[in-house]
Amino acid sequence: MSQLPDLEAWAIFAKVAELRSFTATAEELGMSKATVSKAVSRLERAQGVNLLHRTSRSLSLTESGRILMGRAQQLLDLGAGLEDAAREDSEKPRGTIRMAAPMSYGALHVAPLLAEFLIEYPEIRIDLDLSDERVDIIERGFDLAIRIATLPDSSLRARRLGDVTGWIVVAPSYLERRGTPGHPSELSQHDCLSYTNLPNPRLWHFQSIAGDEVSVEVNGPLSGNSGDAMLPSLRAGLGIARLPDFIVDEDLRNGTLVSILPEWSDDNGGIHILTPPGRHRPARVEALVAFLAQRLTG
Repeated sequence: MSQLPDLEAWAIFAKVAELRSFTATAEELGMSKATVSKAVSRLERAQGVNLLHRTSRSLSLTESGRILMGRAQQLLDLGAGLEDAAREDSEKPRGTIRMAAPMSYGALHVAPLLAEFLIEYPEIRIDLDLSDERVDIIERGFDLAIRIATLPDSSLRARRLGDVTGWIVVAPSYLERRGTPGHPSELSQHDCLSYTNLPNPRLWHFQSIAGDEVSVEVNGPLSGNSGDAMLPSLRAGLGIARLPDFIVDEDLRNGTLVSILPEWSDDNGGIHILTPPGRHRPARVEALVAFLAQRLTG
C-alpha cells in the first residue's frame, strides 16, 4: 500500500449513502456541503468508479456505490465504536495501569495502598514493577512511576508528594570499635557501604546547615543496588551508610542504628509521581495519581 486509505471520505460517503443528500449529510456531520461533495468526488477519482448518480433534484447510488455502501458503513460504525471506546477509556476508570516504583519504598509504602485502591476500583488492573533502576517510563511503556530523586528537567509530568530525609547511619558497635567521625571528610578513613544506583556511588556529597559543601570518596566491604540489603551488614557493625528515612526509621527508633553528622544533610530529593507528557491521561491513571497523592503527600 503506497498510501493510507481515505478513511474520512469513505465515512462521508457512507453517511451520504444513508441519507441520500449532500445537504443533510453536511448538516449532520457539521461540515459544508462543498466539503461533502468534494470527499465523494475524491473517492470516485481515486477508485475510478462512479458512486452516485447526481441530478439537480435527486441523488442515488450507482451499482458500484450500492456494492461499496455496506463496507463503507462498517467502516463508519467501526470508527464510531473506536471513538466511543476512547471516550470511555478517558472518562471511566477501567483497564490496566503499568506502574514502576523503587523496590523498598514500593514494597513498604506503595503496595499496601494499591490493595485499597483496587478494592475501590474493581475494574482496574495494575502491573507493578519494583526496581531501583531509573527506567525510561516512555520507552518501557509505563503509565506512571514513583521516583525518589532530585529530578532533572524533562518532558515528563511530575507531581511532588513530599521530601525524603537521608540519614548517615551506623551501628553503635562500629562506633565503639572505630570511633565517631566528626566531619564528612573523615569518612574516607572509615568503612562505608555504598548504594550503587547513583551516577557515582562512592562519591558522597554533603551540605552543612551553614551552607558549606564537601564531597568525599569512600570505600568499604559492601556495595549494592538495594538499601534494604545493606541493613544486616550495618547492624553487624561492618560500616557506615547513607540511607533514606523509610528504610532506617525503625532501626533508629529501636537503637540498632544511630545517625551521625546531623549538621550535614544528605539530599535525597523528594518523592514524585511521574507520568508521560501530554494533556490527557486515561481516567484510570488520573484516579491512581489522585489516590496516591492523597495518601502519600506529607
